Amino acid sequence: MNKIVPLVKVFFAPRECLMPQLESVLYSGQIAEGQQVYEFEEEFGNKFKIPNVLAMSSGTAALHAALTLAGVQPGDEVISTPMTAEPTNTSILYCGAKVVWADVDPLSGNIDPDSIRQSITVKTKAIVVVHYAGYPVRLAEIRAIANEYCIPLIEDCAHALGATYDGKAIGTVGDFGIFSFQAIKHMPTVDGGVLTLANDKYLTNAKKFRWFGMLKGVPRTEVDIQSIGYKYNMNNVTATIGLAQLQNIDSVLNRYIENGVYFDRQFKNIQGVDFAHSDKVAKSSYWLYTLLSDNSNEIEKALNANGIMASKLHRPNNMHSIFNNSNKPLPGLDKFYKRLLHIPCGWWVSDEDRQRIVDVIKKG
Repeated sequence: MNKIVPLVKVFFAPRECLMPQLESVLYSGQIAEGQQVYEFEEEFGNKFKIPNVLAMSSGTAALHAALTLAGVQPGDEVISTPMTAEPTNTSILYCGAKVVWADVDPLSGNIDPDSIRQSITVKTKAIVVVHYAGYPVRLAEIRAIANEYCIPLIEDCAHALGATYDGKAIGTVGDFGIFSFQAIKHMPTVDGGVLTLANDKYLTNAKKFRWFGMLKGVPRTEVDIQSIGYKYNMNNVTATIGLAQLQNIDSVLNRYIENGVYFDRQFKNIQGVDFAHSDKVAKSSYWLYTLLSDNSNEIEKALNANGIMASKLHRPNNMHSIFNNSNKPLPGLDKFYKRLLHIPCGWWVSDEDRQRIVDVIKKG
């Protein structure tokens, strides 16, 4: 019997790399936010060439911070995509704002720039884009729209660590960017996230936002809280895991990309299937390989029957009752979701596994 090939799988650095560092911090007496967190911020920024990095307790916390720093308040509107994990859009509700759906490009599942433009009103206070499954959105067009209307652009990069657009790291084109280190992402730290800021003028307020409205290092008897803050900081234990993960991330990301490029080449020649497409200047990090076919249900059954886990994974957010007041026709989303199928693409997918996946799809 063939081994099971999972759709997602947790990666951790080798035991001999991770455990000595983890044991050291666990028994150091300093496990809350401290030196390891600040080292992780610096190393992450250096590795991916991203300025102004703040480590957070989760990607969701980072997104809540980005929206707040962008000025989103109750009664405002935020343009976003329904094709994402739910926290992208529930974070908008945290701010008391209304989610306004933009449709998606059926060739990629990413937010459609033309639909963004059509959705802008005087109440629009931010645009949130998601590089869905690791495939960069049409950033040049969207950045131009945001500039034209002077609307902050937030990049949700939870799926897209290591992806680039026109030679620039994902997360550096928008005014704000967020990354996630949740368990099944490219680089898990058990949980955690990062907020990135194009303009360092937001740094002080961002630091206050992640720590109860206070700045670390100021004596508690001297602080004066002037704005709402949350318990959104990363801790030294999580940061230590992150530092160990960064030592191994190149090989992990490279394997995702190698497998994704292999699938692209193979599926070009198979009738009845296609795959997600980005701008020519974009390079995906293929967190999930996005296969497209009018026979996606049949292909899913064939793969699962052969021990290969495949599914749509996410449910479009507009299907949730909590977003009922955002309902509108989304024909691009309907077309994309009907044809969508995610297949395994990560570091655990061997050369033999990926060939088996291709063979099953060819037979289908």
